[in-house]
Amino acid sequence: MPNADSLEIAKFSRNAHYWWDLQNEFRQLHEINPLRLSWIERHVALAGKTALDVGCGGGILSESLALRGASVTGIDLSERALGVARLHLLESGRTVDYRLASAEDLARQMPGAFDVVTCMEMLEHVPDPASVVAACSALAKPGGHVIFSTFNRNPKSYLFAIVAAEYVVGLLPRGTHDYARFIKPSELSRWARNSGLEADELIGLGYNPLSKKYRLCGNVGVHYLMHATRTSS
Repeated sequence: MPNADSLEIAKFSRNAHYWWDLQNEFRQLHEINPLRLSWIERHVALAGKTALDVGCGGGILSESLALRGASVTGIDLSERALGVARLHLLESGRTVDYRLASAEDLARQMPGAFDVVTCMEMLEHVPDPASVVAACSALAKPGGHVIFSTFNRNPKSYLFAIVAAEYVVGLLPRGTHDYARFIKPSELSRWARNSGLEADELIGLGYNPLSKKYRLCGNVGVHYLMHATRTSS
């Protein structure tokens, strides 16, 4: 059985038609995407690289990686989200190889195949996030780059990522996140280390409710990104 929560897949599938609607529930992903992409590019020049986007959804990051010159594969377990992603390629003119697959299944089929593996805002939606981390490591070439993005688990993140974002400000639909599934940086670092990855940078992703702008910052208390390098052969 895939490492997946059928309720989570159904939740995102129901609203798949909104992936490229900048005024609806995936608006936040569009707003943070330039920040995520610029941070990835600090660590690796994407032109000519092979890249895998794990949990690609409707393809927001996948298309941006392709725009930077990478040869991109995007995987997800929502057929509807992948359908939207493929349709959007007709509009954008970019090239992405979208596949219905789990990270674990693809790791068995294509070990060590990618220069860059991204897994953004996905770990907190699966039953066994450590398994996904291990699969991302297996999919990367030795010396390859693996980038994660997720939410910290502490009272501050509950207040800002759930109470404020979902109930007060309305940045996200209610029920988007489950606090119990948030992941501490220490946990993600341990899973990465146990999977042959060396984590070398953490950075926070903050939101200013006055300016309504996101920014990269040193505070990883709520939303954070991790860059790691595969060290094992």
